[in-house]
Amino acid sequence: MRNEIANFKDCKSIAIMGGTFDPIHNGHLVTAEAVRHRFKVDRVVFMPAGQPAHKANKKVTHNEHRYLMTVLATMRNENFEVSRIEIDRPGATYTIDTIEELKKICRPDVRLYFITGADAIHQIMTWKQPERLLTLCDFVAVTRPGYDRAKLFEDIGEIREKYASRIHYMEVPALAISSSDIREREQKGEPIKYLVPQEVEDYIHKFGLYHDDMAKEVKFMLSLETMQEKLQSAISVKRYIHTLGVADEAVKLAEIYGTTQDQQKARVAGLLHDCAKDYPESMRQRFCKEYKVKTDEIMNKQTDLIHPFLGAEVAKREYQVMDEDVLNAIRFHTTGRPNMSLLEKIVFIADYIEPNREKFGGLDEARRLAYLDLDKAMAYILENTIEYVKARGRLLHPLSVEALEYYKNL
Repeated sequence: MRNEIANFKDCKSIAIMGGTFDPIHNGHLVTAEAVRHRFKVDRVVFMPAGQPAHKANKKVTHNEHRYLMTVLATMRNENFEVSRIEIDRPGATYTIDTIEELKKICRPDVRLYFITGADAIHQIMTWKQPERLLTLCDFVAVTRPGYDRAKLFEDIGEIREKYASRIHYMEVPALAISSSDIREREQKGEPIKYLVPQEVEDYIHKFGLYHDDMAKEVKFMLSLETMQEKLQSAISVKRYIHTLGVADEAVKLAEIYGTTQDQQKARVAGLLHDCAKDYPESMRQRFCKEYKVKTDEIMNKQTDLIHPFLGAEVAKREYQVMDEDVLNAIRFHTTGRPNMSLLEKIVFIADYIEPNREKFGGLDEARRLAYLDLDKAMAYILENTIEYVKARGRLLHPLSVEALEYYKNL
């Protein structure tokens, strides 16, 4: 801490680059330098997170590994610093605590810029003491090209108006790189060169980081590439785009609430959740008979309810998926059911909120709840879905009613 006081005490402006940095990559470095240049800050402080509150149930690489990789990545830039404030602080990591601690270290008139992903701006009011946080520092919302800026600007405008806060926006192409992708590539033995600084790549290889989960990896008989190739010929282009959105959204939720295993399962279940939806009626009937898919009176009258149950069998027989949790996530992604597994809830919710969905009433609230509490999101989505079905005079499956009752009572 003594060195940090010496480094920061004369700075008139500082940008804070927070994150788990698991591992730090070139996208982080490009972003930090872009912010330094635009806002003319004296220092950019990289702040490896200790115990991120929003990733309490997620396995994160040991603090010291993440800290040392960050030091190695930033050592060639004299305007970059790395702080131990968060990794040395006991308990869950909250941004407000970090900002207040920096305020004590720095000169009284220092201007702080907190760099964060654009997605976080939508959720900022769920952070610890958001009102106070918004008065203590500027926020720089960074995003990759193609992000939905309209919604971001809407949220920024509301926060500025209510709290007189300074929130800035920057588009950074290098943010297409992600730590989760680097971890996955390393696990598979694929190259990570030019995605991370050479020093970080050497460190990862020296200590064998990101290989511990290899033995736990869920094995599927077909590769993801083969699954996607088969899927493209089985469903329409529009359905395929939706499917990719569901898979990506499911992985994001699994990153927050689950493990590396859950992320892999979430991608497969998301990809295959609608694998039987575009079957013609005659093919659907034939496969139901051949695969012994049990249908009830409601499903026989409302035939679009059949596709998830048939889809689970198609995933098993055509795509060689043997994991029962993945199959159940496909099977119940439309109706839901009481006491769903983590993966079942993730796929059910991802199907509802995936980014390619056209705007409809309740979508933004469902997305907000999904990243706060899965059970609350389940109750909200089920209630909206049931109202939608009733309003259009369609038949409602009993599983949906039972599921709603279950999640409302939690």
